[in-house]
Amino acid sequence: MAKTKYKKKPKKSEELLENPEALAEQISKTEQFIEKNKKLVMIVGGAIALIVAAYFLYDYWVTNQNQLAQSEMFQAVYYFEKDSLDKALNGDGNNYGFLQIIEEYPVTKAANLAHYYAGAIYLKKGEYISAVDHLEEFSANDLVVQARAYALTGDAYMEMENYKDAADQYMKAADYKPNQFTTPPYLLKAATAYEMLEDYESAYGCYNQIVEKYVKSSEYQLARKHKARLEAKMNKG
Repeated sequence: MAKTKYKKKPKKSEELLENPEALAEQISKTEQFIEKNKKLVMIVGGAIALIVAAYFLYDYWVTNQNQLAQSEMFQAVYYFEKDSLDKALNGDGNNYGFLQIIEEYPVTKAANLAHYYAGAIYLKKGEYISAVDHLEEFSANDLVVQARAYALTGDAYMEMENYKDAADQYMKAADYKPNQFTTPPYLLKAATAYEMLEDYESAYGCYNQIVEKYVKSSEYQLARKHKARLEAKMNKG
């Protein structure tokens, strides 16, 4: 028995295109609605225009602020590279330090980078909680710097003998865009933290990952040595 074929019901948009009278009626209804609700339409239209204008004004302001912040930060970076940590952090009386950049230009890329520098400085100064606070405020898509920020945070936790958080940060550094240059040294740091926790299985996993995945790295031989040591330790235990 042949199946009955049902004609597909056309969509409303198709009906409007195929039927000029229906399209004219729809346009008329729209015009009537606009006519009846002129005030509402004007308010909505004005609000949209304000939102669009505000977006472009804010974007322009942020771009301008970022340019100012970058020029202001030049001297602080110079002091940082010369190891004049206090001047880099707090300024010299004439030029801003990283803390002033963060305070004066909080929404800029320069302020974001200033958090990284400030965190690195506090780590060098032995002020580990402040180091963690600033480093955790920093974020970037950069291959090297973001991983380095995680690792520096791990260093701060290690100094505070918080080995669990140190290991977590080192693993974040190792797992961030893995490659043969930055990943192996961060895996070694993570392994050290795990060993301090007596989590030998996790430490072994870090050494093994270097041995299996990063044969050409400068950390390969050291990882092999520590892997064999832990293997013997775990078998003995």
